[in-house]
Amino acid sequence: MVLVIIIAFISLIGLLVLHEFGHFILAKRFGVKVEEFGIGYPPRIIGKKIGETLYSLNLLPFGAFVRIHGEEEDAKDPRSFTSKPIWQRALILIGGVLTFWIISFLILSFIPTGVGIIAVQDGSPADLSGLITGDVMEEIIIDGVGYPLFTIKDVQLRINENRGEEITLVVQRGEERVSILARPRLSPPPQEGALGIALGYAASQRNYPLYQAPYRGFLRTAEFTFSAMEGWYLALSNITQGKPSGARLMGPIGIFDMFTQVAELGSSYFLLFLALISIYIALFNILPIPVVDGGRLLFLGIEALRGKPFDRKIEQNVNALFFFILIALMIWVTIQDVIHIF
Repeated sequence: MVLVIIIAFISLIGLLVLHEFGHFILAKRFGVKVEEFGIGYPPRIIGKKIGETLYSLNLLPFGAFVRIHGEEEDAKDPRSFTSKPIWQRALILIGGVLTFWIISFLILSFIPTGVGIIAVQDGSPADLSGLITGDVMEEIIIDGVGYPLFTIKDVQLRINENRGEEITLVVQRGEERVSILARPRLSPPPQEGALGIALGYAASQRNYPLYQAPYRGFLRTAEFTFSAMEGWYLALSNITQGKPSGARLMGPIGIFDMFTQVAELGSSYFLLFLALISIYIALFNILPIPVVDGGRLLFLGIEALRGKPFDRKIEQNVNALFFFILIALMIWVTIQDVIHIF
């Protein structure tokens, strides 16, 4: 258990370090002076200056940071952040966000994923046919013709097209490949679906040719991204209509707890969860909210439209306000995480 906690902690911190490295590498590429690249937050434990950049290891292990010359103040130095063209500054900001998607892409390129059953409704066709939680759906056979199942939409489409008809579902159950006969309902109860199962993504034992890895990694990364965006949209839509959101906010403690739980399922599930978390963090970072990268891109967009820099004092005040709002939200979410866990 201790080893699992250590691995989960290192992985979460590693994501944040790589995010900052995305900013760092593009700043260097465009000739912007990087004053410090730090792992953790001050007070500093140790630091070594290599060239013009100080590389530091700090006491508070809550992420990483990169201190870029001229990022927080207007500087006339040609190597400052503010002296660079808007498109270069935008790419430096986007670099950190892109890192999360690159991490997800690399993981999903080499970890086969499938559609897994995460819940089975009692008394449903799935329950009566013998499908169980943890089964990974590989193929559906209809009238002797097999159709591979790669996405949740694939499964939903094939099942809904064959309501009332007998179908054969081929699932991976542990080390076994099992064929199960089922008959989707014509008129299922509300919120249950024709088979009575809840679906999610799971590690699969499918093997693909190596040359297909980038293609499948890209498709799965895009699919996970749009699925996450759809989930956020539905949650916000429910909130605006006075309905339960159907989602739960998680802070670092909640994410860390999920990491430790998933790690116990095996390395493939752990890496799959790491890919998912990377996508969610990327999407959060790209939101046009002050403090995060998307908010800073918003100010750059305003600068581009106005033809002159946004008032730095106003920008700093807005960032400070949203920083305190974000901290308050994080405290509230952390309390909810602790209540949920214990």
